[in-house]
Amino acid sequence: MFRTIALLQCLALLLLPPGHAAGGQTFTLSVVPQFTPVDIGVRWTPLLLRLEADTGYGFQLRLVDKIPRFEDDFLSGTPDLVYLNPYHMLMAAKAQGYLPLVRGSKPLVGILAADRNGPIRSLNDLKGKDLAFPAPNAFGASLYLRALLNEKEGLRFNSQYVGSHQNVYRHILMGDAAAGGGIAATLNKEPMALQRRMRVLYSTPGVAPHPLAAHPRVPQAAREKIRAALLKMGRDPAGRKMLSEVELDKIAVADMNRDYRPLEQLKLDQYVVRK
Repeated sequence: MFRTIALLQCLALLLLPPGHAAGGQTFTLSVVPQFTPVDIGVRWTPLLLRLEADTGYGFQLRLVDKIPRFEDDFLSGTPDLVYLNPYHMLMAAKAQGYLPLVRGSKPLVGILAADRNGPIRSLNDLKGKDLAFPAPNAFGASLYLRALLNEKEGLRFNSQYVGSHQNVYRHILMGDAAAGGGIAATLNKEPMALQRRMRVLYSTPGVAPHPLAAHPRVPQAAREKIRAALLKMGRDPAGRKMLSEVELDKIAVADMNRDYRPLEQLKLDQYVVRK
């Protein structure tokens, strides 16, 4: 029942014309496709409806199904607001000047998982094997993970990119990949039966998680009002549940220099795939 209601809310949010909110100001939001577009709509729509009520602004989701398309979207500066991974935050700031507003407090941890019922027991079993990743520049689930496996662990493998975290886990279970990259937060959102099938072989160090960021064309007063409304949501049970659904658990103010600039020291550019 909840999923049906959320889907109807999502359709309503997507179909409402620009300017439907009080004051006629509507902002677009693009969300990194860790999940399917339908799942993203279901997770984000209740929060955006609450945000509309609390701020008086309108919000429209821009749903894309592949991370490279998502990257094209924010690198061209199309969305007003964007929820993106930590390294994407560096890319977005450099390309368009996007500014992080809020983030969760749980560190982002990349994981390499395999089928618990399969033959893979350790990294040594993966030499020369096919590993699945969502996309080249998915941070914890691919970019950082591949760099650590190559440079720290000396593991050589074949990479295949399957579009989303959900696809990675299912490729593993179908035997199409010996193992695959995800993050702890997305695995924890999977059905319990799938979680029980996964064996985590390797984890990355934790880093500041995905932020919600704004293009500099969004007026400062609007940025501050949106951030304040989201932080206020973190102080009541219903709001905390909505924030948890979109991985903004224990929401906090995000800071570019403190949270994301340090990632430049990881020197991951050689693993970034650019068109």
